[in-house]
Amino acid sequence: MGGWICYICSRVSGSLMMLLVVALSCNPSTAAIASPSAPHVKPSYSFGRTFLGLDKCNACIGTSICKKFFKEEIRFDTWLSSHLKLPPSYLLSYSGNYTDDAKSWRMVDITRLTSKYQHDRADKRICTSLLKTKTCSLEHALRRTQRFQKWLQAKRLTPDLVQGLSSPMLRCPSQRLLDRIVRRYAEVPDAGSIYMDHLTDRDKLRLLYTLSVNSHPILLQIFPDVEGWPFPRYLGSCGRLVVSASTRPLRDFFGAAPEVAADLALQLLAVLRSMGTNDLNYFFYFTHVDAGTFGVFSNGHLFIRDASTLGIIDKEEGSQLIDDQQEYKDIFSCLTVDCQSAFVSCNSIGEKHSLVMVCQELLPKLLKGKFLQPVQEKIDSFLQHCADGLADDQGVSGAVAKLAELLKPLRSCDSRFAYRYPDCKYSDKY
Repeated sequence: MGGWICYICSRVSGSLMMLLVVALSCNPSTAAIASPSAPHVKPSYSFGRTFLGLDKCNACIGTSICKKFFKEEIRFDTWLSSHLKLPPSYLLSYSGNYTDDAKSWRMVDITRLTSKYQHDRADKRICTSLLKTKTCSLEHALRRTQRFQKWLQAKRLTPDLVQGLSSPMLRCPSQRLLDRIVRRYAEVPDAGSIYMDHLTDRDKLRLLYTLSVNSHPILLQIFPDVEGWPFPRYLGSCGRLVVSASTRPLRDFFGAAPEVAADLALQLLAVLRSMGTNDLNYFFYFTHVDAGTFGVFSNGHLFIRDASTLGIIDKEEGSQLIDDQQEYKDIFSCLTVDCQSAFVSCNSIGEKHSLVMVCQELLPKLLKGKFLQPVQEKIDSFLQHCADGLADDQGVSGAVAKLAELLKPLRSCDSRFAYRYPDCKYSDKY
């Protein structure tokens, strides 16, 4: 029957539609390919475990957001089509897009806690110093350490378990701060307790590894933006990559208009003030600042973009480690820094500490040559007084307060500053 149909149809050469019918009838395999019921293969991006750092788990940060990567609900900006490759793995950060419904997308920052070179060097150090080999199972090597064995036996995270770690956040630890870390650790499904019963051995290693390499994601978790803290929102981790809300680094605004510069400078001073005086009685200080430490959201709001250099002193409980106890060193102390690095004494940190650094490194670049005389001259004078740091805490704070009063009338109230507009039109606060 099929052959007869082929014969008849071949005689009707003028009909394109009939030729299509002929082709389908004469060749069953072709008909199967053209069938609408055949599955459609969706182009997919090629993701390697090595790029994400999943091959190094559980010596990694976490896996809470991995599904988003593999479902293509997190995309790098360069992923305009499926045939493009992943961005270079040696970069420290990437711009990306994030979605919950595949329709609306928002910008995110995808970052490594340290450069891939530093990660590789640290991995090699673990193998050579602990197992005397060039390559090894990082998890197996770290599990054998005395520190991690103590973590496995511990019911509660105590100061002795973090002593000697290089993170500024842990140089002056209090039990209250450590309890907050355990209670709010977001890489575990069940948090809320100060005891580590809900942490598996794997979870404990990931937490210890993160604290040893870079405490930035932990700070974002325990002091969330939804509670008013000046940090971008933590969205999750996959392997050795962290995903958080996107901000533009402050360096992008050094050439901004005078009213924008004045607004950002006032926000910067307000952030430092809130980090020194807050309802929880934690005193935050920077060990280093640069043009990438702070960032600005699309609505003009300034946040701390990189919290890795933030130290914390508990004004309520005080430090539960004395300085000579901090000198304890092991492999976890040396993952990203020189083991010989000296700790800053907890008692040497004053209120002017961060203000002086910001006056030296950031505010001059933001405010230099932006305003008419004699206003610019007064601004430069206050900045110099603050940057010299020769006065006591009160003297530096006084110079900064005068600088703020000088800057307030120099900012404007318009839609460029969406974080406070139109509120600024009806409030004396602005």
